[in-house]
Amino acid sequence: MAIRQKTTISATITGESPSHSLSNCSVRDVNFAIDEPIERGGTNLGPSPTETAVAALIGCTNVIANKCAEKLGIDIGHLHIEATYSLDRRGVMLMEEIDVPFPKIVLNIVADGSATDAELQNVSTELNKYCAVSKVFRAAGTVIEENWSRA
Repeated sequence: MAIRQKTTISATITGESPSHSLSNCSVRDVNFAIDEPIERGGTNLGPSPTETAVAALIGCTNVIANKCAEKLGIDIGHLHIEATYSLDRRGVMLMEEIDVPFPKIVLNIVADGSATDAELQNVSTELNKYCAVSKVFRAAGTVIEENWSRA
């Protein structure tokens, strides 16, 4: 018998913050650091909070694109994803409140599977329906541009 997954969950991630910039986080059995670079007064033990947010977009894009490709029967192989983004730092610098901190994120996604350009477009269309992190960014006003190509 297949295990039926819950459609809505509650979860907790904890963070211990031994300094003004470092947060040592735990989720499930995984520990990771979120920190600021040395030039911003941090200890550089992990990505910054804003870098972590963009990295989460890369991770979600990979997971959901692969799920969509499998559902569609499309071989996308492995993905190489590069995110180039603009960040309006006036907010994090406490200069003024910013409505859209990330005005634009460009995702360059290279698939090394046998998928055609048309099949990659189908995966992209489905991805945009289901990627939770991209939906959060878009709801905040961020423009996400996806450029899919084959290796």
